[in-house]
Amino acid sequence: MKYQCLAVLSGLLWQAATAQHIADSATFALAAASVKTIPAIHSTTRQLPLPTAPAGYSLQLKGTDRLPVIDRQGRITTPLVNVPVSLYFVLLRHRDSATMDVPNITVTVPGKYAANAGNPPPFVIPALREWYGGKGNYTLPNNPALVIDTRDTAALLPGVTVFKADLQQLTGSRQISIRTGQPRKGDIYFSLHSPDRSLEKEGYQLEIAGDIRIQATHAQGAFWATRTLLQILEQDRQHRHIPQGITRDYPKYAVRGFVLDVGRKFFSMEFLRHYVKFMAYYKMNDFHVHLNDNAFKQFFGDNWDSTYAAFRLENNTFPGLTAKDGSYSKKAFIALQDLADSCAVKIIPEIDVPAHSLAFTKAVPQTASLLYGKDHLNLDSASYDMIDKVFREYLQGPEPVFKGDEVHIGTDEYSKKEAEKFRAFTDHYIRYVESFGKKVRMWGSLTHAQGTTPVKSAGVTMNAWYNGYADPADMMRQGYDLISTPDGWLYIVPAAGYYYDYLDVAKIYQQWEPNMIGEAVFPMGHPQIKGGAFAVWNDHSGNGITEQDVHDRVFPSMQVLAEKMWNGHTPQSDYQQFSTRSRLIGEGPGLNMRAKITSRDSVALQYDFSANNIIDISGNNRTAGQQHQVSISPQKTLVLHGGNSYLNTPLTEVGYPYSIEFDLKPAADNQPGAVLFSSPHAVVKYDGGKLGFSREGYHYHFNYSFSASKVAHVKIAGDNKGTSLFINGQLVEKLEGAMRSFPNTKGKNAIIQTLVFPLQTIGDSVNAFKGEIDNLKVIQHP
Repeated sequence: MKYQCLAVLSGLLWQAATAQHIADSATFALAAASVKTIPAIHSTTRQLPLPTAPAGYSLQLKGTDRLPVIDRQGRITTPLVNVPVSLYFVLLRHRDSATMDVPNITVTVPGKYAANAGNPPPFVIPALREWYGGKGNYTLPNNPALVIDTRDTAALLPGVTVFKADLQQLTGSRQISIRTGQPRKGDIYFSLHSPDRSLEKEGYQLEIAGDIRIQATHAQGAFWATRTLLQILEQDRQHRHIPQGITRDYPKYAVRGFVLDVGRKFFSMEFLRHYVKFMAYYKMNDFHVHLNDNAFKQFFGDNWDSTYAAFRLENNTFPGLTAKDGSYSKKAFIALQDLADSCAVKIIPEIDVPAHSLAFTKAVPQTASLLYGKDHLNLDSASYDMIDKVFREYLQGPEPVFKGDEVHIGTDEYSKKEAEKFRAFTDHYIRYVESFGKKVRMWGSLTHAQGTTPVKSAGVTMNAWYNGYADPADMMRQGYDLISTPDGWLYIVPAAGYYYDYLDVAKIYQQWEPNMIGEAVFPMGHPQIKGGAFAVWNDHSGNGITEQDVHDRVFPSMQVLAEKMWNGHTPQSDYQQFSTRSRLIGEGPGLNMRAKITSRDSVALQYDFSANNIIDISGNNRTAGQQHQVSISPQKTLVLHGGNSYLNTPLTEVGYPYSIEFDLKPAADNQPGAVLFSSPHAVVKYDGGKLGFSREGYHYHFNYSFSASKVAHVKIAGDNKGTSLFINGQLVEKLEGAMRSFPNTKGKNAIIQTLVFPLQTIGDSVNAFKGEIDNLKVIQHP
């Protein structure tokens, strides 16, 4: 049932999702609105005192937004300091057992300690829920030990091993040890025998003094504590100092997710593994991988047979199903889940049926719908037979490919003309996947596909993305748990011209949290709202977008949404402060897909090639590395001789925004596609007298012809919108804003012409540029 807006006194009351449809709802709403206060909570109070209910009604506590302080049974655990807790009550009317949500009541629970007079809370993302500051700093020893409670070795060792590697990466120390037993001064100690059992699975207590003591009830909470420590150390220039104090930290929402469409754009396994670590760094615990999808046929000549479609996972039952232009082996996908397990992240694999299914119908044509398009399965026996076998291949056996406890079955955007068959299909795959011991997630279109065919709801979680497809209030009434995934807030569709190219992170930070789904706003602490997720959908296949372009869009969103899903909005929330301080925190130790360079100023590297020992004159000490078949000319220029001729630099690449300047004097006899600069992600080439670049199979060139044996001053400038070429100080071409048109449709696709500039190698081991380079300068702009 959709919300009804009721005028109540001077404010507004939203009718609750759990309320029955009753004729006198206004009277009931007035009764619910009258419940506003609760008896004071004192330091000795251990059980929540209930507010007084109106005559003829009683109150039931259904949830709170700080379960480790007040749980659903009303039990109170003393926090470190005074904290506000939002309480979610339901009002029960005795005469007919009808129920209605009561507007949240906020209470303050007294803390163990008085007002904090010590160290202020350290800045981390997400912010710490509770903090009591001490005096001074803990200093990481030169040879720190990570000490595990002997009773907890098996559970904690995987996460502690990850922490050791991260700490080594961040600090440069190779003398970090792991042992069991009791801690000594300077050690970092881990135990799962916390006396505070209210911390639940993801909470932890961190005591920072002469040593550091991490106490949790589960390995996941202990691992989150290590992310807090790493973020604090990252912001310290010496990577050694942590302010002393105590934190008691735990999430507001259990599911904090990100959805990545790898069906319409392939992302390498390296990227996915990077994202597991990146998400973990921000305590984002739910990585939803959308394994199949297809493009829009109007961009492919209105022909389903030529429309792009892909299923990304190795499949032995239907060998033609697996995409030829990029896929994951079963072994690699299992290894991804193993990595995620060690980083406290859950992988949610999605096989999207019965719409978005062109990859399946291309592999088995008899499954295609002849009425609604070949991206629809026909919902007849051939479809059931195929999709049963696909799921079975990944779910059966003692060591299934889908290791985790949840699997997503898609079920979205099918033609509502077949609502009953769609509902039967959905119910079948809920029960089929559950038969392998898994829990089920789905998009759900049960408001869109209304009908009488029952669809199982108990134990099923739905991504609530658009209320017209699945009205969240009605879905909760039917019994579904929800993950708030509202398209109008949280959908990124790169360079498509609809939804967001970059999320409005300022607005999200200031206004949104997961209890908001579309226009519906639910009480804080509602137990059926499990959390939230944001998504990247690569609708426009083949538009030139790269992994690094997608990451540039995701990074600021990941920071903001990590904060919103762990903390929600608090009186301390300040977007300007958050935006400024968040720039000090990156992707995690050893991760730098944005290619940000640490530098004394904007000049990150500068070579003038004045000596055979090529010194960085920027002051950043980035002396050139290995050299092969290169020379310094009498005019003090770098000479590349073509073929196997190269010079390595200490930098791999530089991200947006940047400018690269150099003098270029090409020889007359360069080979086609001669390499000027390269990295694992991109190549800058000299081809037919023109400069161009390639990345991820896309090739671009600037329409400017160089003159052989003549020197030109080159500047290439790049940002997240495009790439520009300047010659001798004049702009000659900007590769930005290009659009691609198609016959028989007004729709257009953007052509993305960005470049994260490659710097790892100047020249090449096979087909190097032939000529001279001088006065190379790498500038990274703020």
